[in-house]
Amino acid sequence: MEIILKEDVANLGYKDDVVNVKSGYGRNFLIPQGKAVIASVSAKKVLAEKLRQRAHKLEQIRLEAQALAAKLEGTSLTVAVRTSSSGTIYGSVTGAQIAEELAKKGFDIDRKVIGVTDSIKETGSYTAVVRLHKDAVVEIPFEVVSENPKTTAKVSSDNGAAEVVESLEVAEASEASATPAEADNNTV
Repeated sequence: MEIILKEDVANLGYKDDVVNVKSGYGRNFLIPQGKAVIASVSAKKVLAEKLRQRAHKLEQIRLEAQALAAKLEGTSLTVAVRTSSSGTIYGSVTGAQIAEELAKKGFDIDRKVIGVTDSIKETGSYTAVVRLHKDAVVEIPFEVVSENPKTTAKVSSDNGAAEVVESLEVAEASEASATPAEADNNTV
């Protein structure tokens, strides 16, 4: 089935592209969601006229996207996240967090155009792909680091339990020694 996209669809195409999709995908998802229309002869003529009239505006948008891509080219980011002691992230790093870091550097980029290649669950170096336009795609390297301070000495579970029990015994002993003194003060 040949359709004309009315908006950008991930892994399929960009707005005003004419693409072939399976009939069920087009008929049951893209067309009812308003993301595409059937590419009839009249729809193709309307699209050609619309593209001809908008050619100058589209060229300006493309040039702006390429200029922003050139500015982003040398950018590298550091994303600080909460981690466990083994370096595993609580949750994962997403395009929204990359967009926040870019906003801190002065780039206003929508999180929807930022793609993170893998599911990021550990600290390390990764790459994000920013698709500003079909002709302007930038790869941004970023480092995922822990915001938790590093601990040098790890307490084994047996010692930790002993320390907790010992501190409870000390607290109980201090309460027990304080009670008779309070009783003496009250009688005087």
